[in-house]
Amino acid sequence: MDDSDAVGSTLADRVDALFRIVRRPDREQFSHEEVARVCRETTGESFSATYLWQLRTGRRDNPTKRHLEALARFFEVPVAYFFDDDQGVAIARELELLAALRDARVRGVAFRAVNLSPAGANTIRDMIDVLARHERAGGRQGHHSEPPRDDAGGGES
Repeated sequence: MDDSDAVGSTLADRVDALFRIVRRPDREQFSHEEVARVCRETTGESFSATYLWQLRTGRRDNPTKRHLEALARFFEVPVAYFFDDDQGVAIARELELLAALRDARVRGVAFRAVNLSPAGANTIRDMIDVLARHERAGGRQGHHSEPPRDDAGGGES
């Protein structure tokens, strides 16, 4: 997948990415009604949950500038996210990173890696790449090359 695929090239792809990536504080997705209500209040114009769903699914693809500005404001992205492919890709990468950092496990790995040398950080990156390829290839079903670690025990016997 190249970088432009991460965000998608259509308006629908970009709107959908915002819903998938930008979450409420409880980590749940925003509802169409919730976003539409705030956008209605922001623009003073008609903006229904159905219209938003149509934008998200590609059934409608010609929103007004004010609608896109309201969506950008709601999701806290520059309006250029919808128009500029390069900025759209860069913004989507930042959103994915922010979403990942909400996960305590990911934050824990990141914090531990902060003080590593460049060589150490590269080694960790390479290890993560290998694990990710393994999991994409079907390794999630418990096919481990090593026995599970027993961290609850008091050390080696």
